[in-house]
Parts: sequence; C-alpha cells; structure tokens
Amino acid sequence: MAFATTFLACLCKKKRTSLLPPSGLPSTWSFRRDVQISVEEIEKATSNFSPDLIIGRGSFGVVYKARLSSGIVVAIKKLSPDSFQGVRKFQAEVETLGKLRHRNIVQILASLASDSQRFLVYEFTEKQSLDLWLHHDSSRNVAVPSLSWETRVKIIRGVANGLHYLHELENPIVHRNINSSNILLDSEFEAHIADFGLARMSKSSHLSSQCAGSVGYMPPEYRNGMTVLNVKMDVYSFGVLMLETATGRRPELPVKLRGKKELELVVWAKKMVNENREIEMVNPKIMSEGGVSEASVKQYFEIACLCCKELQRDRPAMAKVVDLLDRVSCT
Repeated sequence: MAFATTFLACLCKKKRTSLLPPSGLPSTWSFRRDVQISVEEIEKATSNFSPDLIIGRGSFGVVYKARLSSGIVVAIKKLSPDSFQGVRKFQAEVETLGKLRHRNIVQILASLASDSQRFLVYEFTEKQSLDLWLHHDSSRNVAVPSLSWETRVKIIRGVANGLHYLHELENPIVHRNINSSNILLDSEFEAHIADFGLARMSKSSHLSSQCAGSVGYMPPEYRNGMTVLNVKMDVYSFGVLMLETATGRRPELPVKLRGKKELELVVWAKKMVNENREIEMVNPKIMSEGGVSEASVKQYFEIACLCCKELQRDRPAMAKVVDLLDRVSCT
C-alpha cells in the first residue's frame, strides 16, 4: 500500500508495551518525543477519517494525510479492524521499521493499538508514491508531470541502495512486496521503500505456505512451488520495478504486440534486449524531452533483465546491482 513518509534522522527510546493489551486500552509506541498520539488525536488530525484526506488504499487499510496538534504533517495508516492479517502486518511493520536506519527506508514515528483499532504513523513525503508518478491517479483526478530519464534512474538507484541495506543486515530482511506503490518519493525524488507488513528475516529453513507480493512482480519460483525465503526474490521484483519505471507499463498487464499476441512485461523486455531494441521500450514521454543517452538505456535494461533471470542463482546480489547502476551515465 502506498502511504506517505520521509526519512527520520534520529530514534528516540520507545515504550515497551503489549500490542494487544488485555485491558483493551490503547497501547502506544512513540519513536519521536514530539509525536504523541491517541485515538482522539488521530480522529481530530484526520477530520474523523475524511475521504478528502485519503492518500493511499490497500488490502489491509487506508492511509490519510494528517496534521497533528503539534503542527507536524504525517501519514496515518488505519489498518482494517478485526483482521488477523491486519494484526500481523501491524506487528511486522512496528517490529521491523523500528530497527531500520537508512535514507532509502521509511521511518515509523509512532503506533497505536487497541483490541479493535490499529494505527501506524509516518512522516509525510511530499511526492507520494512512484506509482502515482508513473501511472497517475485518475480516480482522484491527480495529474503529475512526466519524470525525466535522469530522475527515474535516481529513483531506481535509491531503491537499490535500500534493498542492499536490507539484504546486508546481520539478519537479512526479505521485503517480499517491492512494487511502485511501495516506493515513496520525498521533495527531492529520493526513494523510500515502504510497507514492511510482509517482510521476513531470511532463513534458509523458513518456509511459507503462501505466495507473497503483488501480481506481476512475484518471482517465477512461486509458480514452481518454491517458498523458501531468499533475498533473490526481492532482486527479481526490483528488476520488474526497473522495467516498469522505464517503460511506464504496469507489470500485471501484458504487452500487446502486432497480430494480437500478448507477452508478459519481463518476457517482452528480454525479447527487445536480445534484438537490441532497448530504446523502443523507453516511455515516449521521456524520449520527447530529448537528452536521453542510448548507451545508458542499454545499460539500464541489461541490468533489469539480469535481475529478472528465471533462476535465483543467476540473479546478482543487490551489492552488484548497486555497483552496476552507479556506472549508468544519464548523459
């Protein structure tokens, strides 16, 4: 789910309380001293959850732009009530985000839980989600200008750095839901990876009985029945995100070719790269602006297709991806 956040420089000591207190009274964490919340404060800040303040929706809840009584503008995620999955996502985000410190990872400000309501509070990111910029939002009549090639590469580099950080932790974290809705952009178009509700520690013995992620981004090993957690799952999803960002095409929708033939985005991209037709894949809006280096386009798509290799062992580690992207010149 897309929700608005930005980087938080310092962490304040949090309160150690139960997620679901037996008394039924709200249980709160504050990750910053000037962000103290209550149900009443949240209701006031969101104008009693006004539809006009909604900035994101997902399967587990809704995100609102809100101004706290202290004057701080934040994003408040209200998770769906009485949902077991919602409880798990709440707990996963609080426990995971509370420990992470990186400029390309979202930072949680506060959380609140009771028997029936759960809220997560993040700092607001001015540019909102990458999905909004790539595909616009006709449902909310939002019109945004096209992103330049240089800006798109910058965003992708930020995501790569964030994933590299997650994968190189002492206990590596697999995000499992990398997609354009979960990439948030600050005022400088710096990328922040969001929504850690499906994130898990990477352990070779950890099995999952269910697929996780978004349609179009999930790696092929899911189709083959493999559910052992591995950071290379994120690498595949990242490769798909690279293709989406450059082409402006939604991964869940097939690419229609002449003769009414349809191909998945990844299959189409690999075909175009093999035919040295990378430049034809770039979103026409970018090309109309001029100044796009054909060499950088070729490098970019080669990296994307490398990340989207069918077998996990053939995909590069994010450390290698970061190094390759640093070599892509936008001029």
